[in-house]
Amino acid sequence: MSRARLAGIVAGALALGLCAPLATGAALAQAPSYLTPHRDMSPGDVTVTFGGKTYVNHGLVAVGRVPAATRDFNGDTLGSFSSMALDVKQWKKNADGSYSGVIQTLPDRGPNDVGSVKGTTDYANRVHIHDVTLYEGKGLVIVPTGGFLLKDQTGQPFTGKDPGDNVIVRDGIHYPSPASGEGAGKISLDSEGMAYLPDGSFYVSDEYAAGLYLFDKTGLQIGAIETVPALKPITNGVLNFNAEKPPTTGRRNNQGLEAVAVSPDGTRLITILQSATIQDSGEGKATRNNTRILVYDISKTRTPKTPIGDYVLQLPVVRENGDGGPANGTAAQSEMLALSGDRFLVLSRDSNGRGREDGRGTVFKSILLVDVSAATNLAGAPYDQDVKPVAKDGVLNANIKPAAQAELVNILNPVQLARFGQNLDTKPSTPTSLPEKLEAMALAPALDPAAPRDVFLFVGSDNDFQTAKGRVNGVDFDASLKGEGGVGDNDSLILVYRLTLPN
Repeated sequence: MSRARLAGIVAGALALGLCAPLATGAALAQAPSYLTPHRDMSPGDVTVTFGGKTYVNHGLVAVGRVPAATRDFNGDTLGSFSSMALDVKQWKKNADGSYSGVIQTLPDRGPNDVGSVKGTTDYANRVHIHDVTLYEGKGLVIVPTGGFLLKDQTGQPFTGKDPGDNVIVRDGIHYPSPASGEGAGKISLDSEGMAYLPDGSFYVSDEYAAGLYLFDKTGLQIGAIETVPALKPITNGVLNFNAEKPPTTGRRNNQGLEAVAVSPDGTRLITILQSATIQDSGEGKATRNNTRILVYDISKTRTPKTPIGDYVLQLPVVRENGDGGPANGTAAQSEMLALSGDRFLVLSRDSNGRGREDGRGTVFKSILLVDVSAATNLAGAPYDQDVKPVAKDGVLNANIKPAAQAELVNILNPVQLARFGQNLDTKPSTPTSLPEKLEAMALAPALDPAAPRDVFLFVGSDNDFQTAKGRVNGVDFDASLKGEGGVGDNDSLILVYRLTLPN
């Protein structure tokens, strides 16, 4: 489908008051809105012009999965993928035309309020390693091969356990840490994003503290970046990292730094808050759309104290059940990749799909092009160093220009999904239905002399450890689906798209 044809379809929907389109090369005055299911029926190429450059989405070219009951190197349920990274040095094209390589994936804080698991657990955060073989047009084979635990600067594992209100300080950095019970004395980490540096060290973004941690290639912590004051969760004037009771200002519960990336030249570290801070929101989930992008200069130090950029990204708002009524939800961002120091791919999605037990249908799951080069930089201002709101009731302040955005990949494409046996069924879903939580992305070169700018985009799901045969810390649990939204295990999925990126 051509972009012109797609624009005509969107214009028709606008006339009906059902959606507002994403900007193509220009920022919107307010967030785009999707009130009915946003589907794309194009069988092949979609071309997008954004900021004077042309991008082509050639469509879905493979699908692979890891069974939900798979055990990892530590004997626990694998439970990926909240983030992923591909080792470009090991990526190759084989003589038979297939591709092979290695991906690292990041689970989050472990099973949490799923099935027989009540609350959070003392889950040791970790990185998983997998061999992957891509047969373009046919499928993706994923074979878990190992991994390692993340450990703090003292050599102790992290914990997924909620920290409550306890805070410890090391080298001037404030960390969440349970004061007693499971996980006591450990740093609580809800690991959501991962970005590698050329020497094998890597950053992990955290939801509890809305901070960034730096690890060496073995998984030992070697640094940290404490977040800006505007994002710190403050309750009644006191720093409180718990994820059970909402703070007064700062990041929302379970809506911390969901994504992190390093620019291709290695000089910029970029991270995005999953949705708007408390002070930047209003009543109702549709007012959580004005989220923050932080940019750090890591050319001189890998753990700078303050960002050089703080920008607003206006996330799409949705009608959660897609019935055409007023927007009542935000399509929170769940992952990002950096194409440059100021241009990114951002995964924005609803909370519907397989894994959601009430069977609510999918409305919006897309990968956006985002550019901050012309956006208002809030770094160092009261919006950043204090809690001055950037928006009121979801409406961005008139003096702030948000990041530009355009849709590159609409994942809700039943035509392309069906080629690989996938569907958008939700009531009930089937084992091959699109998952609710798409949360991971990675890029790999296509190594095609005839198309040197082509890449493969991997998009992975977080299955929330939803299996009947779960196990963590030697304890078995049943977190399989049992509601009207479907039954059985929820496998971890990877979708692979082929894209052409501009110079």
